[in-house]
Amino acid sequence: MKPLSARSARRLLNAMQGRRVLVLGDVMLDEFLWGTVGRISPEAPVPVVEVTRHSFHLGGAGNVAHNVRILGGEAVLAGVIGRDVAGDRVRETLDAAGVVSALAVADAGRPTTVKTRIVAHHQQIVRADRERSDDLPRGLEDALLAQVARALPGCVALVLSDYQKGVVTPRLMRSVLALARRRRVPVLVDPKVRHFRLYRRVSVVTPNHREAEQATGIAIRTDRDLRAAGERILKMLGCEAVLVTRGELGMSLFPSGGRAVHLPTAAREVFDVTGAGDTVIATVGLALGAGATLAEAAMLANHAAGVVVGKLGTATAAPAEVLAAVEGARA
Repeated sequence: MKPLSARSARRLLNAMQGRRVLVLGDVMLDEFLWGTVGRISPEAPVPVVEVTRHSFHLGGAGNVAHNVRILGGEAVLAGVIGRDVAGDRVRETLDAAGVVSALAVADAGRPTTVKTRIVAHHQQIVRADRERSDDLPRGLEDALLAQVARALPGCVALVLSDYQKGVVTPRLMRSVLALARRRRVPVLVDPKVRHFRLYRRVSVVTPNHREAEQATGIAIRTDRDLRAAGERILKMLGCEAVLVTRGELGMSLFPSGGRAVHLPTAAREVFDVTGAGDTVIATVGLALGAGATLAEAAMLANHAAGVVVGKLGTATAAPAEVLAAVEGARA
């Protein structure tokens, strides 16, 4: 397989501009407390972080939608938030990012998912999570499905970002897949192993290395193991393609009825892998919706992920950065 040329990357990135993608899944607010450590607490053997900065970012499905927007697409986000300050901040952040909201609001008792990370000297010290992960109640499921039905017309792809926080239920998956099939919209899934049986007949699934092992029961130690795992997932789900993300080893694409494509990592330097999977599925979904082949979409996503892991925190990759990465890889 020939590497993606700068000319092809530029053509694809241009074609992606203005394409609308619906992102459905578990919406989160990523909170960061940034600071320095100068001493150990006298109360316990833990570092004392002197906070110098406080920031908020869209996480989970929200980060996927933000990635679509930064790449030049139009993003619509469907998910659930709570009636709380964090939910208000999610809405504010969506507005600032230019992401269209198709959110359903939970009743009191189901909070907006918040992940708080304390970072000192470019090193994460601890993370605290506030969330509920039980399945959505029927009424909230109905409200979310209504949002999806209203938002789907005009979208070139539907990306499902499953973080196993209660949004992805059997009923929701059946309904969403039926809606997408009627409109011939491809469905891409960033999966969780516990829900694998729910993803049958989706277009593309993007497990990471560990998820591929857990879903198939195959310990991936060799290329042969990897191929066996990819083929088993294709058979399990009846999907069009499996894209296994492998960290520092790159990615491997297994298209149904086609030859596997192995892509070495495009990262020059790795600072933080937070959100890299979000970048991959956002790029693949937007690229496929713009007319890319599976191989082209995977190669472009590989370069986009290489940009993101070179940044600290929840990050995105702009078209100019992705194009620079493609040009740098061929220099």
